[in-house]
Amino acid sequence: MRRFLWIMAVLAVILAIWGVVSRVRARNELTRQTAVASVPVVTTQKPSRSPAIEELVLPGDVQAFIEAPIYARTSGYLKKWYVDIGAQVKQGQLLAEIDTPEVDQELRQSHSQLATAQANALLAESTDVRWKGLLSTRSVSQQDADTKAADAAASRATAASAQANVARLQELESFKRVVAPFDGVVTLRNTDIGALINAGESAGQALFRLADTHRLRIYVQVPEPYATRTQPGVEADLRFTEHPGRNYAATLVRTARALDPVLRTLQVEFQVDNPSGELFPGAYAEVHIKIPGSTRTLRVPASALMFRAAGLQLAVVGANGRVSLRHIVEGRDFGRSVEVLSGLSVDDEIIDNPPDSLVDGAEVHVAQQTPPAAATAGGVAGQS
Repeated sequence: MRRFLWIMAVLAVILAIWGVVSRVRARNELTRQTAVASVPVVTTQKPSRSPAIEELVLPGDVQAFIEAPIYARTSGYLKKWYVDIGAQVKQGQLLAEIDTPEVDQELRQSHSQLATAQANALLAESTDVRWKGLLSTRSVSQQDADTKAADAAASRATAASAQANVARLQELESFKRVVAPFDGVVTLRNTDIGALINAGESAGQALFRLADTHRLRIYVQVPEPYATRTQPGVEADLRFTEHPGRNYAATLVRTARALDPVLRTLQVEFQVDNPSGELFPGAYAEVHIKIPGSTRTLRVPASALMFRAAGLQLAVVGANGRVSLRHIVEGRDFGRSVEVLSGLSVDDEIIDNPPDSLVDGAEVHVAQQTPPAAATAGGVAGQS
């Protein structure tokens, strides 16, 4: 019995020692696992360089190469019109005729006044010649001779004025024929036979509107960050909703060389050939501008940015697995990515979606990422 009790005591001691040892071992393992779990696992990527050619997509306002409203230069009633909307016309082609009875009457009256003035001038000239002859024989005074010479000069001036008035009315007569000032297409007819025509420019009184559409102008407002790189000679592709799947090559021909003080944009003009007339003035164009990029700057995902009281930062993982918070200078914002002007190098490993609790010098574990080549091969194999 005594031996049995000794054996039971030894077993109890052994069990107690084993329990203590296992408990200590479990606590140490828990401590180790807690320490490992407290180190955040992050994904990293390198910043990318800005492309050599950037595509800037902006809305464009399409206008005809030449467009002008056609007004009447004489008053009257529309006698007849010869072209309607959509008609192709040539320079000098007759568009309409205006009946001007008042101008016709004034022209006839001016001819009569001219004839009277010329007759008076002829009489004054002959009188002046006779009085000069009488003056040579001292039959008349010098004062009387000078008066007749002045009358002759005044009569000649009156005749010249009447001649100029006739020429003016003849010009008004020529304006009865409304002709096209350039080759183009009629986009508006705002009159009809018998309509009262008032000479001059006034709102809503244009008889026709003419547009030259063989070449189109596209005006675009370029934001200030891209203004200095948008220079004449830059190429662009135009896309229209009414022509899906088609691109139209355009060239930048001029810029305003000054920013709009309200919008802070630069107005630029592109031009595109339109020989078939398939593109219409007034259309909306999506302009894809190919401007030179700046390869000296880097781009990072917008999700990698850390907005803190100290300013804009990026978390960079060093070779020792420690985090270094970098202060950066932000450039342009592209939505999904942001341009970095300084504070970062192309070889840095930046953390994407960094946790809010991340501090400078913290230890992190970098998650293993699938190499791009293997991922591509797997995708191709999956498709096959």
